[in-house]
Parts: sequence; structure tokens; C-alpha cells
Amino acid sequence: MIQLHHFAGTAAMAPHIVLEELGIPFELVKVDREGGEHRSAAYRQLNPNGLIPVLVEGDLVLYETAAICLHLADTHPEGALMPPLASAERSHAYKWLSWLSTTLQQALIVYFYPERWASTPEAVAQVKAHAEQKVLLLLEQIDAQLAGHGGPWLLGDTYSMLDPYAMMLCRWTRNFAGRKAREFTHIAPWLARVLARPAVQRVFAREALAQPWV
Repeated sequence: MIQLHHFAGTAAMAPHIVLEELGIPFELVKVDREGGEHRSAAYRQLNPNGLIPVLVEGDLVLYETAAICLHLADTHPEGALMPPLASAERSHAYKWLSWLSTTLQQALIVYFYPERWASTPEAVAQVKAHAEQKVLLLLEQIDAQLAGHGGPWLLGDTYSMLDPYAMMLCRWTRNFAGRKAREFTHIAPWLARVLARPAVQRVFAREALAQPWV
């Protein structure tokens, strides 16, 4: 059976939702993040970076959220969570997946962990403020994407694994001092559609996350 090593509210949320959307058996293995389990030697055997999530499926041990989501979509094509291979739509899906994981998510990491890039309180505050402004500029791209095609989902008319991934990252802005993702014109109704999906609601319930969810 598939195991997903996770901690509530982290980057494990996207693959958790994908698993629920696919309706396949899986086991959640909670990582004691608060107790530092993700830094233990045993966990680093699964992910040498000490990060969450990790997916274990037989002999396959896979980390990186984007890779896990793509693996699940590809090995369960009946779920139609990615466009057909070799299509233009698939190419755009790859683009957005790369952008979410390497651009938006990384800007959010700088926001949440500014001390990794600065050493004085003043510099830490400055890094965090700049990261927040960077995230808001990136959210404008999601808003423009949704406005441009007019469809209900990130890629247009069809729900994909990119929707829960993007929703997860938008959720991380819920406590921004300034504008939040939910306050963007086209992101707001899209978030409502994602949150209304039964699989997403099951994940929020299972992870015991309090509202407001985003």
C-alpha cells in the first residue's frame, strides 16, 4: 500500500488531496515535525533533505511534492489529473508545475524562513517584507491565468493536480500582513471551487485544520 509521510498543513497537502481524488488505498504516516523527527537519521534515509512529504510505494521512495503528484497522476491515468501526454496542454501543465514548485513555493519559503538569508532582526524583517511582495506579484500571474481563459480551473475547463497544488500555496498566504491570495478577484472564486471538492474537504477534515482554510 502507498504510504504518505506527512504533517498537517505542509507541502504534503497537495499529494494528500491527489490521493483522495484518485480514490486509491493509502496510509498516512504522521511525521512528528514538532519533535524533530524529520531531522532524524531514520527519516533522512527516506529524504536526505529532511523535508516533508515522502511517498513510499513498495521499493519506490519518492520525495519532492511536484514529483509525488506527477507520479500519482501518471500511474493512475484513469483519474485524468493531467492532460494527455505529448499534448500542448500537457506542456503547459509542466510549465505551471515547475513554476509552482520552483518559483512561487520558493518565494514562500523565503517569507517563512527569512533567517536563512539574514542574520540581524532588521535584515530578517526586510527579507520577509520583500518576499511577501514577491509572492503577491506571483499571485497576480495566477489571477491573470484564471482571468485569461475564463475556465473554472487553473488549466482551463478541466480540474488537474495543479489545482490542489496551487490552492495549497495560496493557503500559505492566509496570514499575510497585507493582501492575501483569497482577496484577488479571480483567485477567490477559484479557491471556493477547489475547497468545495469532496476530496479536498476530506483532507482538511483528516488533517484537522481549522477554518478559515485559506
